[in-house]
Amino acid sequence: MPSALIRFRAAVADAASLRSWTVDANDGIIATAGVLEGFAGAGASDSTLLTAAIVATVAGALSLGGAKWSEEAAERDAQVRVAREEAAQLELSPAEEMLELAGYYESKGLSTDLARLVAEQLTARDALGAQLETEHGIREVMSRAAPVWAGVAASLAFVLGALVPLLITLLVPSQVEAWAVLFAVIASLVLTSIVSARTGRTGVLRTVARSLTVGIGTLGVSYLAGLLIF
Repeated sequence: MPSALIRFRAAVADAASLRSWTVDANDGIIATAGVLEGFAGAGASDSTLLTAAIVATVAGALSLGGAKWSEEAAERDAQVRVAREEAAQLELSPAEEMLELAGYYESKGLSTDLARLVAEQLTARDALGAQLETEHGIREVMSRAAPVWAGVAASLAFVLGALVPLLITLLVPSQVEAWAVLFAVIASLVLTSIVSARTGRTGVLRTVARSLTVGIGTLGVSYLAGLLIF
């Protein structure tokens, strides 16, 4: 099975990844719809609205994807630096590192003998991995492709969200377009909020209420801004 497909399946099964994607999709919905409502308030033509929607989708996806890639790349750089430092310490003083590992488990409530035994077994299996997890909370150093994958996934999630108002612009008559965008945004935000709440095991009503407050507020302010500018 290709590594990209394996990575995708693992991410889909991960609750944190799903929550992150729903947040990115919500950004696409709200940002693109906000731009459309602002232009609609200013009385823009159909062609202008379509251009604005496409530009907002492309720019937003590239911006979000780039920011996510940069963030994850910085995190990977930090992990690699820590891993190199720990590897050097293990090479210079393995006995001292063993004692530190045993001390960690002893502080968690294990007896001195048991903590020592656990440290010895973990060190024999993967000395560097044991040190990274206990001292720095790093279970696995990110691969080189991980930041790129994070950026691409964020961009795709944004585009999927932005397609909601974009398709409304293409398919709905201009006379009712502003209201259609509003209703479509509400329905989309409710759906993505439910997914986010279920995966994060948080309150559905509270999550939906927060998303709708931000979404409707953004659209309302954007439309008002368009009216004032016009």
